[in-house]
Amino acid sequence: HLRLADFGLSRRLERGGRAFTICGTIQYMAPEVLSGGPYNHAADWWSLGILLFSLATGKFPVPPEPDHCSMLRKVRSFPYEMPLSFSPPLSLLITELLCQNPSRRLKTLDRFKRQTFFHGISFDLDRLQRQPVEVILELRERPDRVAKARRGLTLSLQPLRGFDFDSLLSPPATPETQLDAGARTAAPLPGPAVKRPQEKGPRREVFV
Repeated sequence: HLRLADFGLSRRLERGGRAFTICGTIQYMAPEVLSGGPYNHAADWWSLGILLFSLATGKFPVPPEPDHCSMLRKVRSFPYEMPLSFSPPLSLLITELLCQNPSRRLKTLDRFKRQTFFHGISFDLDRLQRQPVEVILELRERPDRVAKARRGLTLSLQPLRGFDFDSLLSPPATPETQLDAGARTAAPLPGPAVKRPQEKGPRREVFV
């Protein structure tokens, strides 16, 4: 089951209440919302129909317009014919949700659950009200970049015990520090040969 949770703006209407505010994402607005109301909870069922259409097709039935008036004209004139790829139960469900007349629109949970599309689907409240996963607590102090990266690697690569994670966090090798694995000599740079000045003191070898 998928639970919708991202409601940036919502309003609770009393029974028989009406609203007039034009708000929300324009692609999801019902015709009565685009026209400035009055509208009631039936507008939410229209938005649900748009969401189901988008999930099934990957696009909106009506592309967004720059203003509410233009969007209202498009929404009212759009035939809302379901794609041939839809199954008959899905077509019926979305057609009843995207009914232009709010009084005839599918707008009750009981009627919604009785749709053929949901045949065999459990609407058991105990299952739908299951507790979410444990809350991931935020750190009080921000770790430095290396510590944060090391923690991420430790968690994601836990099965690889003994793996040298620190080597992955070392600064990237430059061409001058890249050594041949067999001879342990510096790899030649592309281009003309450059004579290096003689180094004073003991020679140090860098291994990566």
